[in-house]
Amino acid sequence: MITDSRVLALQEMTPEALARCLPVTPAEARKIVAAVHRGSPLTRLEGVRRTALAAARAGGHVPTLSVRTVRASALDPFVKLALSTEDGHVIETVRIPLERAGRFSVCVSSQAGCALACAFCATGRLGLARNLAAWEIVEQVRMVRGTLARGQRVHGVVFQGMGEPLANVERVLDAIRVMSDPCALAIDSRAITVCTAGLPGGIRRLAREAPKVRLGVSIASARAEVRRRLMPIDEAQPLREVIEAVEEHARATGLSPMWAVTPLAGVNDTDEDAQALADLVRGFTERTGIRPRVSVVPYNAIDEAGRDPFARGDVAVFVQRLVAHGVRPHLRYSGGSDVQAACGQLAGVA
Repeated sequence: MITDSRVLALQEMTPEALARCLPVTPAEARKIVAAVHRGSPLTRLEGVRRTALAAARAGGHVPTLSVRTVRASALDPFVKLALSTEDGHVIETVRIPLERAGRFSVCVSSQAGCALACAFCATGRLGLARNLAAWEIVEQVRMVRGTLARGQRVHGVVFQGMGEPLANVERVLDAIRVMSDPCALAIDSRAITVCTAGLPGGIRRLAREAPKVRLGVSIASARAEVRRRLMPIDEAQPLREVIEAVEEHARATGLSPMWAVTPLAGVNDTDEDAQALADLVRGFTERTGIRPRVSVVPYNAIDEAGRDPFARGDVAVFVQRLVAHGVRPHLRYSGGSDVQAACGQLAGVA
């Protein structure tokens, strides 16, 4: 966290926010923010008064995260960074290669740990230490960008690392504003996805304040009793209420939500599960006119000591079952499993 709350973390500021906080003009604020994200010193900038630069240096700084480890997968081009916060928490960030050469997405963490305790997620075993500040979220993207070669770039961001983004919605929205600002990280909002276990209030706020950002929802199972066993949050926020909020998001934004499901052998991979999910898709489509994108994610082991609670379901068979019930899902590749960088494996271990 920021040691002195009176000092601004400049990398979490948009030009508008900076101009509100410091005695700089909007034009000067744009140039200062651009310099921060280029890594240029705030000593002399064309078109920026010396007094404005002095105010930025006195009232702001650029804190950073410490790199604990960088682990490149031997299976694919995924790279995981274990980063340490100023107060000693380890968070993990993943550099994800995209199909187009030289383009990458960054899987960022929004919390140190997580309070939701989803049974198939390693982060859920940790409990929640604290929310990350907006600058700590932005800094993960900046640090991944620093690993890229000339000609390569960060094309997108997915909030699917450690933590529940919508449980830290204020700072996540602040980070998104910086990521998408043309003076800062200049990432197209449409290439940013926020994934949630299902917090209706946060989903509605995302629709209002970041309408171009895409939404991902972890379904686990469309059968209430199964989902509740896998995702304790369903007790407080039943899937029915989550889907109502997702429908509002779809109507407000016109964006198709991504629904993720991870087949677990003998738990949520049956034909009954496929039928229930297909029914949920059909109902959603009929009510909104927008078809959700169903993403089937293979289960990745979350216990290296061999005490894993689940076995991977047969993904191909589950996909066939969905197709038989009228749903054409997308099979997501989840890479970096040999360095525990794949979906569900992030556990804050340096």
